[in-house]
Amino acid sequence: MNTNQRVSKVVLAYSGGLDTSVAIKWLQEKYRSEVVTVTIDVGQAENLQEIGDKANALGVMKHYPIDAKKEFVQDYIFPAIRANALYQGKYPLSTALARPLIAKKLVEVARMEGADGISHGCTGKGNDQIRFDVTIKALAPDVKIIAPMREWSMGRDEEVRYARKNKIPIDAKKSIYSIDQNLWGRSIECGPLENPLTEPPEGAFEWTVSPEKAPEKPQYMTIQFEKGIPVGLDGGIKDGVQLIRALNKVAGDHGVGRIDHVEDRIVGIKSREVYECPAALTVLEAHKDLEKIVLTRHELSFKRGIEDQWSFMTYAGLWADPLKKALDAFVNETQKRVNGEVKMKLYRGSAVVVGRSSQYSLYDQNLATYDVSSKFDQSSATGFIELWGLPTRAACNLAERLEKKGE
Repeated sequence: MNTNQRVSKVVLAYSGGLDTSVAIKWLQEKYRSEVVTVTIDVGQAENLQEIGDKANALGVMKHYPIDAKKEFVQDYIFPAIRANALYQGKYPLSTALARPLIAKKLVEVARMEGADGISHGCTGKGNDQIRFDVTIKALAPDVKIIAPMREWSMGRDEEVRYARKNKIPIDAKKSIYSIDQNLWGRSIECGPLENPLTEPPEGAFEWTVSPEKAPEKPQYMTIQFEKGIPVGLDGGIKDGVQLIRALNKVAGDHGVGRIDHVEDRIVGIKSREVYECPAALTVLEAHKDLEKIVLTRHELSFKRGIEDQWSFMTYAGLWADPLKKALDAFVNETQKRVNGEVKMKLYRGSAVVVGRSSQYSLYDQNLATYDVSSKFDQSSATGFIELWGLPTRAACNLAERLEKKGE
């Protein structure tokens, strides 16, 4: 073995699955490394104790279980809500939002342990490798990044043989799907979903009931916002983690949150993606509606472009980029007045806004009403229309004159 390949200590993002379990032994063999494993809890609903026990049984030097749910909500999900973050207008960035947080924690552990390497289980075809690599290099440019699944040429069968040879426990494959989930959503890939013509089988979903089987009676709920952040549900539940969990449950029970679309991966591949994001779609719909009553036309129009760029940069792994921070500054400025509450109606797959109010509302019923008591002076509309349509009339008149001259 080339001694230049040696990495004395590697911090591995460990899920407990086959890939990262095989990676422990592979790192020990190929790089002669001591391996420190890290499992970050962002709400994936897995048994962290069992994962830690498995890592220790595989001979890691140390294992770190990190509860990052609160940080995930406050520093990643809340900014995404303020930015109305939807990649390509559909995907609430659930997996993408968790990656820079996980990368940050890996770097923190690497610094504590004096590690000279960081490893993850991403493949060379997906987006996550970009999100991890770019963020890790931005925070720790001196650390070597090792991605075993990009380096080894093993398929699943080879991995299983390698695991058996090295006495690595192999859990029974739980599903034909590849699943990633956290508080903000659940992504579902592989199996029949790889055919974009195939309707997702009902067995692919866990968080949402089929809209056809949702309750016949709608459910109403009110979400309270302060500075663009959800702070209450029906006057209670102030904690962000609990609020999102509660919304995932109640909205999912009404069939809200299913997403099926073809998205553009950063590596250039078009990919059919299926998600369940009940809380995300419900909160984002409520937040966008509250903004409409509080922000001016000009703020709303300009912010839409900022939102698209913010979503793209998060999806593309550019969370630490200076432009992303500048976009945050704009978004945060617009949210200072986004206080109020939004009433939602959940019914058979839809989350519809049916009411909203805010102390900063720009809506004036006395101006908007069609009643004769309106304060709006309708006679002023004539002059406004004359000036508003002037450029259009001038262009049309010129085109008509030129057409008559044959030009």
